[in-house]
Amino acid sequence: MSKAKGPDVIVVGGGAAGLLAAIVARRHGAQVTLLERNQRVGKKILATGNGRCNLTNTDMQLSHFHGSHPKFAYPALNKFDNCQTIEFFERLGISHKVEERGKVFPFSNQASSVLDVLRHELEELGVETVVEAEVKEIKKGPRGFEILVKGGRQYSGQRVILATGGKAAPNLGSTGSGYELAQKLGHRLVEPFPALVQLKLAEPFLKSIKGIKFDGDAEILVKDKTVARARGEILFTEYGISGPPIFDLSRTAAHWLQKKERVWLRVIMINHYSRDELAAYVTKRFQDNPGKTLAFSFVGFINKQLVPVLLKQAGIQDIHKKVAEVTAREREKIIDILQDWRFGVTGTNPWSAAQVTAGGIDVRDINPQTMESKIVPGLFFAGEILDIDGDCGGYNLQWAWSSGYVAGESAATIEK
Repeated sequence: MSKAKGPDVIVVGGGAAGLLAAIVARRHGAQVTLLERNQRVGKKILATGNGRCNLTNTDMQLSHFHGSHPKFAYPALNKFDNCQTIEFFERLGISHKVEERGKVFPFSNQASSVLDVLRHELEELGVETVVEAEVKEIKKGPRGFEILVKGGRQYSGQRVILATGGKAAPNLGSTGSGYELAQKLGHRLVEPFPALVQLKLAEPFLKSIKGIKFDGDAEILVKDKTVARARGEILFTEYGISGPPIFDLSRTAAHWLQKKERVWLRVIMINHYSRDELAAYVTKRFQDNPGKTLAFSFVGFINKQLVPVLLKQAGIQDIHKKVAEVTAREREKIIDILQDWRFGVTGTNPWSAAQVTAGGIDVRDINPQTMESKIVPGLFFAGEILDIDGDCGGYNLQWAWSSGYVAGESAATIEK
């Protein structure tokens, strides 16, 4: 860290992006004050990766990031990439391991260990951390910025980094408060919506199949065209559908719903057979046990709680008739449901259930090389507040680390 006195930097928001920005700005010589509205910093970090903190991913392609202008993310992701992220945390004491789909976790399996080392680094560097400091207004003056905090306190700084997060998981402190702060300074907002969240369906039979899981494929269809697809464990719920593939598809579904388009979910329950192979297999099951009832003939192949619903969705009223009585047309309809079951998507679960925010501050008004505002010199942005979001699997935390790194370095070193 430089011993020369750098600019006074105020970081607003003590989440992943804000913590990284504060550490990096201080390492580059700035005098840093971190303002956090919660009683402690990093509360949301503790919930990431189901409490294990999915730090990053080994497959860091730009296609895993989204927004109105996703290419905006490239310079920051390139400047502080997944390898540098792993090295950064290794130096702080976090050993890592790589799991399925390239997900990187701390070897301790504890998100708390990640927060512990970040807080320790803040203390070691001498970053002034102020909690229960809800910022109500940011004013730009000739000498820098004046920050007004709820209760009347004021802070001054030459540079400000806004890292207040989005609106997902408001119970962890993400209320979208930073949007208004940025808008008052002249920035535009791309309307936020929940992402990495469960989907709501309108089917009346959902209560009878809630809790049923299966490995399959899922697709989002708009105007009868597939616009996104994912594979993995899918879970039916009382309100609709969940599971990792659904989380991956939720952003696309919500995007099109915002545009007032009719959105369909296609579920492929049996994805390891072609249609012809599946038809031959079902025909053989019928032929091997012609005396079984239609419903009982699927026991051992399909979750038996799901069978009655599936058959009725195929248009078969008498699900207890003998399989010998099943017509070729009825068999085809069963195959249709097993490999092309469609549901109308009515919405997503609310912000309280979402893992991340899609939308946010319009990145066209921000320099992607520095994270500095093009409208207000000396104002920087980092993390989820921006109109950039990532897939499930460590991508959103990587965006927080990368954008926080660039904002912190730039705020501390750019000459004015």
